[in-house]
Amino acid sequence: MSIPSFAAPGLALALTAALSACAPTAGGGLPNGGPAAFNEADFGWSQMPGRNSIQGQIAFTRDGKAFDCVASVGLTPDTPYTRARIRTLYGSTQRAAVPAAVVRARTVADANADYRNYVRSERCENGRFRFDGLPDGGWFLIVPVTSGDAPLVLMQSVQTRGGRVVSVTL
Repeated sequence: MSIPSFAAPGLALALTAALSACAPTAGGGLPNGGPAAFNEADFGWSQMPGRNSIQGQIAFTRDGKAFDCVASVGLTPDTPYTRARIRTLYGSTQRAAVPAAVVRARTVADANADYRNYVRSERCENGRFRFDGLPDGGWFLIVPVTSGDAPLVLMQSVQTRGGRVVSVTL
């Protein structure tokens, strides 16, 4: 799997940063307060076939402006490593809307881990997206959006269980 491509180059940089490069903060991972270590075995479950789906739509507004998705939606498995990275980027592991410039400012290169092989992507069209064939587990949805102003990156944690379709509105 690969990092999604975008119609707008600036947004490509935002999602690439969000999905592939940041420095976890202290307290974000290991019991000693250090960053969570990348462990490929933590991602194995995410590659298993499954019967779950996530269907989503964008309905985000701020200051009276409606935002639209502008590219692909990323779906990252929830592991100790990715949780620490998401916490650093978004200040939360549940739900956030952060300017893309802030996400980029919070990131640094991390050449030692390549969890990007486990990131799924689907095109967002007409404000909607869908992921099928997912195993049970926790995931982070990453969605670049814009209202014509500076782009934002939306993040939301999602749980898949029991062969169900999870509907998400961001």
